[in-house]
Amino acid sequence: MAGIKVFGHPASTSTRKVLLALYEKNLDFELVHVDIKEGEHKKEPFLSRNPFGKVPAFEDGDVKIFESRAITQYIAHRYAEEEPTFSQLTQDTADYAIMANGMEVEAHHFDPPATKLAWEQVFKLMKGLTTDEAVVAEEEAKLAKVLDIYEGRLGAFKYCAGDTFTLTDLHHIPVIQYLLQTPSKKLFPERPHFNEWVADITPRPASLKVLQ
Repeated sequence: MAGIKVFGHPASTSTRKVLLALYEKNLDFELVHVDIKEGEHKKEPFLSRNPFGKVPAFEDGDVKIFESRAITQYIAHRYAEEEPTFSQLTQDTADYAIMANGMEVEAHHFDPPATKLAWEQVFKLMKGLTTDEAVVAEEEAKLAKVLDIYEGRLGAFKYCAGDTFTLTDLHHIPVIQYLLQTPSKKLFPERPHFNEWVADITPRPASLKVLQ
């Protein structure tokens, strides 16, 4: 347990995905801070852990991997017996396929506009930059279309991949936490099923820990 290391930055949504998975499993780990402001992620020794120069990187003994969604799946599989509160990674092919489909939707449809909105309205302000309202309007329109699809799905099921919290839901949490700090949160209550889902997943103990 103590051998787990996450090389990343606590404000990074990708790093937070991994932290969430570890917290959900109640696993001991070390967060090794990577100073993004100083460009440590673009230099050695970090590049030896992730040659693409993006956080996070992950070590668990001899296992060394990167890409946050791959890391969370490793954690769920490797520690399936540890507090399996989100690890519905069963041998049932159909169940796994539904969850994997949801993770693809999050990665390719939800995350791009949501992350751009967080960049414009949170991270740019942290850097002393000005929000581009035209970009915000454009990305809100894109995200609204995605949320309409989520609204239908969450009207039929409690969570994205069915009636149990899984990695599909977990992967959404970090950027949603940021959007809740922005005017773009107006998109949520306009869709009651989506809004109820957000209210369910964001107060989870693991979700609150990443905010500390």
